[in-house]
This record gives sequence, structure tokens and C-alpha cells, in this order.
Amino acid sequence: MKKKIILSLLVLALAFAAGNAFAQGKGTLNFGLSGNPDTLDPHKTSGTLTFQVLKSFYDTLIEPDPKGNLVPALAESWTASADSKTWTFKLRKGVVFHNGQPFTSKDVKATFERIKAKETASAKASEFSLIAGIATPDDYTVVFTLSSPYTPLLASLASGWGAILPSGLIASGHNFASEPVGTGPFKFEKWVRDNKITMTRNDNYWMKGLPKLQAVEFDIIPERAVQVQGLLSGAIEAVEFVDPEDLPLFQGNPKVTIKKELSSLIMVMGINNSRAPLDDLRVRQAISYAIDKQTVLDVAYGGGQVGHTFMDTGNAYYSDFPYYPYNPEKAKQLLKEAGVGNKEITIAVPQNYELHVKAAELYQQMLEKVGMNVKLQLVDWSTWLSSVYSGGNYDLTVISHTGKLDPDGTLAGYGGGKYVKWMNAPVLEKIKKAVTISDFAERKKLYTEVLDTMAKELPHFYLGTSYRYGATRSNVVDFRMTPNIDTFDFRWTELR
Repeated sequence: MKKKIILSLLVLALAFAAGNAFAQGKGTLNFGLSGNPDTLDPHKTSGTLTFQVLKSFYDTLIEPDPKGNLVPALAESWTASADSKTWTFKLRKGVVFHNGQPFTSKDVKATFERIKAKETASAKASEFSLIAGIATPDDYTVVFTLSSPYTPLLASLASGWGAILPSGLIASGHNFASEPVGTGPFKFEKWVRDNKITMTRNDNYWMKGLPKLQAVEFDIIPERAVQVQGLLSGAIEAVEFVDPEDLPLFQGNPKVTIKKELSSLIMVMGINNSRAPLDDLRVRQAISYAIDKQTVLDVAYGGGQVGHTFMDTGNAYYSDFPYYPYNPEKAKQLLKEAGVGNKEITIAVPQNYELHVKAAELYQQMLEKVGMNVKLQLVDWSTWLSSVYSGGNYDLTVISHTGKLDPDGTLAGYGGGKYVKWMNAPVLEKIKKAVTISDFAERKKLYTEVLDTMAKELPHFYLGTSYRYGATRSNVVDFRMTPNIDTFDFRWTELR
């Protein structure tokens, strides 16, 4: 691994000097990306990193503004019927897809029919399952008819998985997975796996004067040390975050700007509730008692707020349930009662997220101190998505879940399995009921009951919400992260 990092640093330095690997020019931003997307098709992924990239290629009907409020995008306005079952959207005129096709209501209809189609196998299809009909009275009006009220609809439409695709390419079976075509601020140029993704300015973008950059190049660099060296040398001009351990390297450096903020991430250790001995609640309780949450947050993630259930701590729907505080002796007692013995438990960790690897190492140490036999398994990101998250082939796994624009985006499906294989019918029904309620207080009451049960039964081990230390070169102006869903927004970004 050490040789690999040294070699990567050498390659980075040579490439920068030659001006080959990192595109130069006043209008090109070089962004250090920690891994490959699993696809470039917005309807066939649930990966955070993937949506972070896709934000630049596609638009949605509505979108969150910098404060998280939902505002017009491809739809200029919308209205709902009194029973909240009919939603009418008036579309923006003059919008053109990257392939030259004009944007109309036909594209909206084709997009959501594609998402809902079984053959698409969209991970987010359930969020649109209540759409019973889509009418297009004219080229710039779309009417969604719902089978029952669904309060999170607007949030789903504003999320990356609601990206609008051109109907002509949908009909022809275009391969969006390798060649994205949308109405977004940047057009796809090329994707060299494990190397780079290049996109160039959409000169016909509907937001006049945007984007301000001529191009963005995602340099795929899993190694933290190479990202750091790139920032210091100027070969990379921005990264999503830097490891807190590396912050001293940037102190006093006027050419690098560090921005600290509370993220909307839910930091967890996912637990496979279908595997013994983790199917025993006592063992899951022991795991929670064994881990010093604040220490893990501070050492692995550079600080944050401790949490005790499955919601980001800054969320309006969050409630705190500290049922299993740090108590190693209690953990030992429960493990003895459950008869865990020396059974080997494996923590699967995506190796491209070094902060998660560091957290996993701390978890391993703390769990071993209470008598558990724990091993670490480092996997690449694509393997984590396919085998761990989708395939359920794991015991424990360290990951973070991004916040969502609506709590249903976080909680939908829990109690019915999900990747933690946790079954709880009452919880599943409460989550389903909550989406039909528009009153905030009434919805929060139901979600509080759900989060209370999740805190007690521990389908995950909950760590909390971390701080994020974003980093850019000081000549980078107005790089934005979309509130709650943490996607990259380069529309206003400039190089000065």
C-alpha cells in the first residue's frame, strides 16, 4: 500500500508538471474524487458518490436552494388539489437537452414511466409508486395523479433520482450508464475508469450566465495522501473533505481554504440482523455499550454530534434516545449471556473512504476489549455496493448515509428488511402512514415513535453526525454543496 501511494504521488507530480493528467486553464476545475461512480444512470443507483457526480449532468423538476427550501427548476410552478392527490406542474420553456432535443412534458412522462418500470430496477422506484397516472395536456404541463396522498413527493422530485432524461433516447434504449444526457449545466465528455471523468460547459443551459466554469475534471484518486499532495501543489483545486489528521498540513497555507461545518450525514455501523449472533438483540446492545461514540467521532471524523438513532442530528425530525451509553462492563455481561464466545465477526469497509476505515479500526479495538473476535475486510466501492449493500454479504459494515430532503427518504422500507435485514411490521406501517400526513407535528409524532423503536432494537449501531472539512484552493470561489443531500453544485463556482 505504501509503495502504491508513493508511486501515485510520483505520477501526480509528473502529470502536473507536464500538464497532461490535470487539465490546465483558467476555466477548468480539477476536483479530487475518492472513487468511481457505479453508473452514470441516475435511475439505477443509490450511491451518494454517484449522485454527487450526476448533479452536473441532469436537472430535476424542482430543487433545493442553499437553505434547503424547494424552488423551481425545470418546472416553473406547481399546484396541488385539495385532497393532495393531483399535482400540476408548469414546465420551463426553451430548455434543451445536451443532444439538442427540446425539453417538453413528453420527457417528464417518459422519465417517470422509466423509473417505475420493473425492468429498470430503480432503487428509488418506491418513492414514485403512488403515481397512478401521468397526463400531458400540452407540451409544458404535466399532471401527476396519485393513488393516495404522498407528502414526500416534492422532495423525491427534487432529488437526484428524479433526474429528467430525454424521451427520444429513452425510447431508443440509450446507454445512460456510460453516456449521460440531460439538461444539466455540464455536458459529459469522457469517463476513464479509475482515472478521470471530464465534463464541459453546457452553453445552452437554462440559467443564464451559468455555469461560470468552462469545464470540470473529476480526478479519481482514492488515496488520501495523493489528494492532499494535489491540494498542496495546486494539481487539485477542490475535494469534498479532508481527513482531520491532515488539517495541520494546511494550517498557515494561504493557498488552501478549509471550511468546517456540520454535515447531514448519519454515521453508522450497519448490522446484518439476519446473521447469528447479530440477530440476538443482546449482541447488538453489547456492540452499542462497547463503543465510545465521542472518541470515534473525534478521532476518525474530526468531531461531530453523538446520535442514538437513524436520523442526522441536525434534522428537524431528530429525537435523542440514549438507551445504550458507553458501558464496556455491561457489554461483556450481555455477550456472555448471549453465548457469543469466540465466533468471528467481520467488519466490511469501503477502502476508498479512509475515515470509515479509521472508524472501523477503532470499532475493532473497542469490541475486542469486551471479548469479541473481530476482523476487518477492506473492499472496493463497487464491491461494497454490489455485495454488501445490495447483496447483504456481510456481518458489520461502516458507512454513512446522506441526509434527505424528507425523512421518508431516510426511513422508507425500514422494518421490511433493507440492507440491514431488520424486520418490524409496526415500524414499516408507521413509516408508510407518515407519508400520507401533511401536518408537521402529526408526522413528527409518528417518526419519533419509529426512531424510538430503531434506537431500542438497533438495526444499526448509531454513531452520530460528523463535521465535514471541505477544502479548496483559495482561488476557488463559491463551490457549493446541496443542503441535506450533499451533492456537488458547480454552477456558481469560479476560478480567480
